[in-house]
Amino acid sequence: MTTPAMDNNPLFSHLQCRECGRHYPKDAIHVCEFDFGPLEAAYDYPAIAQQISRAKIEARPQSMWRYRELLPIEGEPLVGKHTGFTPLVRADRLAERLGVKELYIKNDAANFPTLSFKDRVVAVALTRAKELGMDTVACASTGNLANAVAAHAASVGLRSYVLIPSDLEQSKILNSLVYGTNVIAIEGAYDQVNRLCSEVAGKYGWGFVNVNLRPYYAEGSKTMGFEIIEQLGWKIPQHTVICMASGSLLTKIHKAYQEFGKVGLVQETPYSIYGAQAAGCSPISTAVKNNTETVRPVSKPQTIAKSLSIGTPADGYYAIRAMKQTGGTAEDCSDEEIISAIRLLAETEGIFAETAGGVTLACAQKLIANGAIPRDESIVLCITGYGLKTQEAIAGHLGSPTVIRPNLQAFESLLETTGVTPF
Repeated sequence: MTTPAMDNNPLFSHLQCRECGRHYPKDAIHVCEFDFGPLEAAYDYPAIAQQISRAKIEARPQSMWRYRELLPIEGEPLVGKHTGFTPLVRADRLAERLGVKELYIKNDAANFPTLSFKDRVVAVALTRAKELGMDTVACASTGNLANAVAAHAASVGLRSYVLIPSDLEQSKILNSLVYGTNVIAIEGAYDQVNRLCSEVAGKYGWGFVNVNLRPYYAEGSKTMGFEIIEQLGWKIPQHTVICMASGSLLTKIHKAYQEFGKVGLVQETPYSIYGAQAAGCSPISTAVKNNTETVRPVSKPQTIAKSLSIGTPADGYYAIRAMKQTGGTAEDCSDEEIISAIRLLAETEGIFAETAGGVTLACAQKLIANGAIPRDESIVLCITGYGLKTQEAIAGHLGSPTVIRPNLQAFESLLETTGVTPF
């Protein structure tokens, strides 16, 4: 059941079609009835500029909700009160390996509670679901979103259903089941799962976070961009590399950089945004390389980066526009390059990223090597999830522990074989 949305937050003014600009009420709707364009949240930026300041933000708790004037909710946050404000790591050892001057890792592998950036989007979507009077929430997911919906729903007593491709990594399935959600595995690719979810949402009226709640859900990604700016000392980085599945995260970080400029929180300076995809499912990067805005679907994704395996990306066109507008571009990488990048990040910075993070770093390496990203300017790599979620992908590529007898002689013999002198 849903109830009409209250209109007690004039800063979040309405929903608006991204194509024709028509205005819509702040309800559980996501598509324009005139041209089928996607709807997104719109704000009264001059009014926000009068109410928000760096000092006010810095005085608030360190969570994603410190930027609540720029998020599409009516009242106080109801879900995910400890989500966000993840570390921005100055990655000097990795920078040295890549031959660049200034490199940062935005590490959402440390996000609360399910260790991916999806905690951000779900916190906003479920807060809005509760404001709209919903008691059941759901999603189509390649893993991380399912985990986040299950956990956040459990924390506030909402009934939840998560629909996933049946070949998903077992660790991600377990990380949903543990919260008591209803996990439904579909025999098919993500796009087939998503189509089924659209049908279910239309019939049952549940709050599907990435269907009828998508205008609210997508806005949560902006908080990663807001945090990057604040953590850099209120500066926009010159270059940001972001992995792409639907393309939404990239478009929303772009929107975040623009919004902080509009409301006077940061000086508007030039920046470039780059998209990263796995070669086995690269509809957006392929379109960029072919110099077209037409994104051709990938019917059968073939990559270890399952969280990025969306063959028909909903925001692909808008991601391409964002990259073009900022002077960025896109790149893709093989499974072997993903594994190598996961190891490189772990060995240099002590950060264990899931396969999507390996995609980000592997593509960044290519963009730096071919001169698309200058070596002497600030670079941020967005890591979106924790490596234990996709450990199956690298399990056969790390060797195995050395087994010895439990005595000092055996230990010292081992050191000798590895060329280490104990004294």
